Amino acid sequence: MISIALATFAIISYLASTLFIVRQIRQNTLPRTPIYLAWTAVCGHAAFIASTFQRHQAFSFSFFSTASLVAMIVALVLLIAALNKPVAKLGAVLFPIAAIMLGLEINFADPAQHLSRYSWGMTTHILASIIAFSLLNIAALQAVLLYIQNQQLKSHPPKRFVQSLPSLQAMESLLFQMIVAGLFFLTFSLVSGFAFVEDLFAQHLVHKTVLSILAWLIFTGLLLGRKLYGWRGKVAIQSTVCGFVLLLLAYFGSKLVLELILHRS
Repeated sequence: MISIALATFAIISYLASTLFIVRQIRQNTLPRTPIYLAWTAVCGHAAFIASTFQRHQAFSFSFFSTASLVAMIVALVLLIAALNKPVAKLGAVLFPIAAIMLGLEINFADPAQHLSRYSWGMTTHILASIIAFSLLNIAALQAVLLYIQNQQLKSHPPKRFVQSLPSLQAMESLLFQMIVAGLFFLTFSLVSGFAFVEDLFAQHLVHKTVLSILAWLIFTGLLLGRKLYGWRGKVAIQSTVCGFVLLLLAYFGSKLVLELILHRS
């Protein structure tokens, strides 16, 4: 019951924060209420995960549990970034997703997979993968907003939401900062994966590894292109979205097929 109460509290806080952010965009005001609510939601979300772990003495890396954990980390990363960067409005998209993922975890909970299954090396690899995905998730959303902002500024007077966003230069700078941080953890994830994963074929990880490497090449190429040739704008947006889609397929595509369609763990 405590776990359900914590999850319900977190979901309500996520949704309340979203409503305040939408209202803030419409009224062009800058209250701190949605940020405080979002921090409350993340704390409640984390407490729910901790409570579930304590009850089962294990954490489940099943599809919905992993998606919920990723959503929480994405929200946390956004809030940390919002301490000194104008990214809080991204919560209007990310916080409802976190609420939905948490709700799905409550209703479709799978038996926990004991952490003792994994060595410290594999646990490190999994956590690095989750953090990398979370950071690049925000980068992909940033890229989509950058595209919308760029199109609206070129074609016609921008809508209020676009007007409330930081300048194009600031948005692009934030995009590359997220990519650099995400690429660091993705690199660590790949290196630790090769070091600690014993049998890629037996664990259905070949396609995950290939897709992750392709994403790594795209993000690395984008950063090199920016440094050497000044790549930005459309190239940066398309590369970021393509790289994230590959990671999305790598991290969740296999879980979706194996667990929800083939019913295999």
